[in-house]
Amino acid sequence: MDTIQVNDKTFKPYITATEIDAAIKKLAAELERDYAHSKPLFIAILNGSFIFASDLFKSLNFPAEICFIKLASYKGTKSTGQVVTSIGLDADVFERDVIILEDIIDTGKTLSQFLPQLAHQQPKTLRICALLHKKEATVYPIDITYLGFTIPDKFVVGYGLDYDGFGRNFGAIYQLVDA
Repeated sequence: MDTIQVNDKTFKPYITATEIDAAIKKLAAELERDYAHSKPLFIAILNGSFIFASDLFKSLNFPAEICFIKLASYKGTKSTGQVVTSIGLDADVFERDVIILEDIIDTGKTLSQFLPQLAHQQPKTLRICALLHKKEATVYPIDITYLGFTIPDKFVVGYGLDYDGFGRNFGAIYQLVDA
């Protein structure tokens, strides 16, 4: 088992690049089934979702638009409990089918604060597509329509997920080794 070092922490392999690719293909097929005729708007939550959003968007075989918003609530390996918007939404969502793209949903705090703001703009539909969900960590319930993996409440890096800004560049997902 090959571990990786990110800053001062050690991580072990958890979800392979092949498994991620298969999940993305499955999600793309589900999205195509539901949105092939509506030209939906995808809103990717930065920074973590950029790789997931890119790979998923390239897998879609129907007209769609994508934009990005930067929301953050993590520092180190823990949520700060504060959601900060660094880059705001610049697309009109009124009467659009909107799909939020998230790399990971754990406590649900970030989306619980963002979704009401978005709903106020009256999209036709508003759904969530997430690569990962830490169901055990969820404090603010979020309805995830499209989901790649449910994972335990363990810290992960890779495939866009970071530890203090590092580790996003790995093609697979790695789980923190317990000390």
